[in-house]
Amino acid sequence: MVPVSCHKHYFLLVGFLGFGFLGFCLNSSVRGQKNNTLIFTKENTIRNCSCSAEIHDCDYSLANLMCSCKTILPYTIHRASYHSDLIVWFTDTSLLGMLLNFTVVHYLKLSLCGTTPLPTEYLAILGLRKLRINSEIKGQFLEQNLTIYNSGDNEMRDKLKMIQKDRQMFLYISVLDTSLFNRYSLLKSYSVENVSSFTDRFPSLPYSDMFSATTNKSYVVTFIY
Repeated sequence: MVPVSCHKHYFLLVGFLGFGFLGFCLNSSVRGQKNNTLIFTKENTIRNCSCSAEIHDCDYSLANLMCSCKTILPYTIHRASYHSDLIVWFTDTSLLGMLLNFTVVHYLKLSLCGTTPLPTEYLAILGLRKLRINSEIKGQFLEQNLTIYNSGDNEMRDKLKMIQKDRQMFLYISVLDTSLFNRYSLLKSYSVENVSSFTDRFPSLPYSDMFSATTNKSYVVTFIY
């Protein structure tokens, strides 16, 4: 017969190990959690938020409640790099131009929070890998996904090696037509590789002179429309 004291020690040990295991799982979950960056405009203010989970599109109240947000001034916006997911809620193209032109963004979601038609403007986004867009067309919300390139793809790795030979630098440029939010059509793209001169190849595009001053020898240009 096992003494009562042994039973007590057994249950204490099991409880301690169980609590420790639970704490380990919680800590591992927190450490593995990857926050998203959410930026939106509301009542002439720009809010920059860090969110642990994706918020329902254009739910400003929930974003202010669930995310860590701060108000930023337009003149403080500068070209940045976003290695985590970037989500932008917008009602016009002015915010998009300030945030995305010549900005490094790998994973981007754009949500149009309004029904006002957008003009045809072109955004030059650097290093874009995956794009999601969400807009309301004729009363229906349409979300679409587009993979520009996958860094783990074998074929793409071979292309990168070819482009980077002789230590020549390259740059991925995605040119996005903002008028695509006005159409109820599938998101499409096409890429032009080994572009040695952005200005000579696409002289009619805005911002083309911005790339003429860089030291890059080769571009991969993807048009999204």
